[in-house]
Amino acid sequence: MTTLIWGVKQSFRNYVEMSGGTITVSAGATQTEGGEIAFPAAPDSDLDVDGGALGGTGRFVGEVRFQAHGGMLSVALFDPGIEVGAEGPALTVADSAARTRRVTFAKLDLAGMAAGPDGSVTLPATITLDGMFILGDHYPPGTVLDPVQLVAGPA
Repeated sequence: MTTLIWGVKQSFRNYVEMSGGTITVSAGATQTEGGEIAFPAAPDSDLDVDGGALGGTGRFVGEVRFQAHGGMLSVALFDPGIEVGAEGPALTVADSAARTRRVTFAKLDLAGMAAGPDGSVTLPATITLDGMFILGDHYPPGTVLDPVQLVAGPA
């Protein structure tokens, strides 16, 4: 099984915390010491990372909520996924707690993929138009996000 570790955007997390807001994780997600969110693989995830290529579809479970300014800033991300389409790999999220539709939150740069000595894989990420709207219009499309890390673990 693979775990997806992603911090969304460190400056965004810092802003939420510095403004007295909260970052909460639930539904299987956990927060690392560094502040990133770890999302475990869903049972139907069949993502394969092989020789610098991605195959299959990665499905991960968990929620992260960012809240600040008495609820004026309220962002929630649900069940991220990695999908490989015609335009390359992308990070998707469910659009709501109902999980009825998926949207592309970030484009992933396969050419920039780096393998770690522990077998992990890190992919640079940039926000899409849908991702911009989810984060409240603060980062225009193409803005660099925290990289997405895929860490293999026991099945």
